[in-house]
Amino acid sequence: MALPWRSRRSSLVKNKPVKRISGVEVSIPTHFRCPISLDLMKDPVTASTGITYDRASIEAWLDMGNATCPVTNRELKQEDLIPNHSIRKMIQDWCVANRSNGIERIPTPKIPVTKAQVTDIVSEIAAASRRRDRARCGQLVAKVRSSVREGERNRGCFESNGTGRALAAAFGAFAGVSSVDGSVTRVLEEILAALTTLLPLDEEAASHVGSPESLTCLVSILKHGDLVARLNAAVVVKELLACGGARADGTADTAGLVEALVKLIKEPVLPQITKASLVAIFYLTNYSERTASRVVGMGLVPVLIETLVDAEKSMCEKALAVLDALVGCAGGREQAYGHALTTPVLVKKMFRVSDTATEFVVSALWKLCRGEEEAGDEGEGRGRCLREAQQAGAFHKLLLLLQVGCGEATKEKATALLRLLNGYKKDECIDTTDFKGLKQPLLPV
Repeated sequence: MALPWRSRRSSLVKNKPVKRISGVEVSIPTHFRCPISLDLMKDPVTASTGITYDRASIEAWLDMGNATCPVTNRELKQEDLIPNHSIRKMIQDWCVANRSNGIERIPTPKIPVTKAQVTDIVSEIAAASRRRDRARCGQLVAKVRSSVREGERNRGCFESNGTGRALAAAFGAFAGVSSVDGSVTRVLEEILAALTTLLPLDEEAASHVGSPESLTCLVSILKHGDLVARLNAAVVVKELLACGGARADGTADTAGLVEALVKLIKEPVLPQITKASLVAIFYLTNYSERTASRVVGMGLVPVLIETLVDAEKSMCEKALAVLDALVGCAGGREQAYGHALTTPVLVKKMFRVSDTATEFVVSALWKLCRGEEEAGDEGEGRGRCLREAQQAGAFHKLLLLLQVGCGEATKEKATALLRLLNGYKKDECIDTTDFKGLKQPLLPV
């Protein structure tokens, strides 16, 4: 007996039209519609149960954890789906016949790769890299990139069958070639381009990319590659550092790496490269105070402050993250104190970007103001940061932040900042009556 939802679906299928722009309705033939979405099928596949679905709909159904055919309720696996070229051709012919009614012809879909095909490609990449066969490896890598671009299903198939590890191993193998000439550089750049489509790196892949030889090649590409190659190198370095602190500590010692990343931030050539470099520097400086001091010595603090003036959200968040890390060391604070825009820009960005940015702003301001207090009267920026924060309206904003809520660490720093601001110049602070309505008690001085 037909289930109620199936009966209702049948009635919908019979009556569902397609409207052209002019408003004329065209009924889609029932056998051209997917039983799941009720829409015109663009990539019809027939299941082992004999029912034809649109590939996107039935794969989404199976990806949700279902293991049966929605119509017959019989067992169904993704590998049982077979492209129905006959139905697809009939649908295309129908689209062409109804072109005058505003129906566009569906494109011929490309057949997704299978697990067996991916396994063969991965094996061939491994064999070609062992032989140092640059030409064959380049062909296979290009095939991976082309297939991944065809759809998320292909990407998932390559990702789940060890392609990222194979590409990382191939990169390490060619990076270890004693004489790196133009042809080796090209295959390394091609491997990087394919690897960036299959991120994040797993532990094995990270170990290959994080080898001394691989890191040396990445630095060379960051310095001398074209825009696309430098972007891919920066993204891979960023992902490598995201894998763990121990690896980041060793990576920072790679000759020229920190300098190359800082240069890409100071002399921006592409926003995506700048963002990836900022995230990489953030990891490096967060894991090592020694690296943070090196970066400060390269003059990055003023660059970050000026970047914040008119940066868009994503860039702003990343620049704030790095600035917060750099003002954690004395040299970073001194450079920040010496820049006229530091405090006004930070206060301005407190509520104008995102919750993440707000946390970094409060943390950076707290480090700067606390640094003034700890420096005493001899500090170069003595009182300036607190005074400018008050004038820019930091007191009001911090009170509002505590009222609307924030993370525990940010709340502690905001509270400490309010105490500093409230105690620095009482005549410039808010009258106690302004605290009415706040849930928090009056902050002690």
